[in-house]
Amino acid sequence: MYPGGVQLSYPTAPIHLPAPDIPGFDVDGASATDKDDTDAWAWWRRKGDREPYRYEGMELGFEKIAQILREQGPFDGVVGFSQGAAASGMVASLLEPGRREAFEKAQSKGGMRYPESFEEDTGYVTDVIHPPMKFAVSYSGFGASTNPLYQAFYEPKIATPMLHFIGSVDTVVEEARSLRLVDACACSKEERERRVVYHPGGHFLPSSQKQYVAALVGFIREAVGGNEAGKKEEKAEDMDMPF
Repeated sequence: MYPGGVQLSYPTAPIHLPAPDIPGFDVDGASATDKDDTDAWAWWRRKGDREPYRYEGMELGFEKIAQILREQGPFDGVVGFSQGAAASGMVASLLEPGRREAFEKAQSKGGMRYPESFEEDTGYVTDVIHPPMKFAVSYSGFGASTNPLYQAFYEPKIATPMLHFIGSVDTVVEEARSLRLVDACACSKEERERRVVYHPGGHFLPSSQKQYVAALVGFIREAVGGNEAGKKEEKAEDMDMPF
């Protein structure tokens, strides 16, 4: 039995990151031994000194995610932090109806191919490996590089409901990069106001303050079907959180 009837999966990205590739690694005076033995993993590695960046190893990241979708799915939603949040937006995008066609159109103009790992040959047609997500959540996330290679993730805009948490003093992911992902989502002005949550912190998950946890829980409940008819809405302070 899972807490609240919820099963969570925590996949580890497949690409090992050396210390120089970890933002802010040296700020705490890491030792040489630490630099040689990091436990940091990524879905891709960013290449280039400035925009437009290229992402190396992205196919490996998507292969790992596709494996999780096949073996442990189906999932209702996807949640990520930092680069994982950027990947969450991409995964939600890739599973949407019509996205393969958008990639095919962009590929004819130099864009990347739709990830083969997300395709499934049924013997009659090539289909997507997993149903569309009901929701996605981004903590300190960002839109992908402005490189035209990756624009099919966001054109057309992501239709999957997505909640964005942004740290007002985040020095790792600038606000403008986070808002690039917000702008890539198709939603009304009212929905945007409800789905962008600022917290007075930096590059971390605001998981210990109930108002931010309540925002997450309320969003997920709405996305997966809302509360049962007639059920009284719980206050944040009364919630029994399984995380």
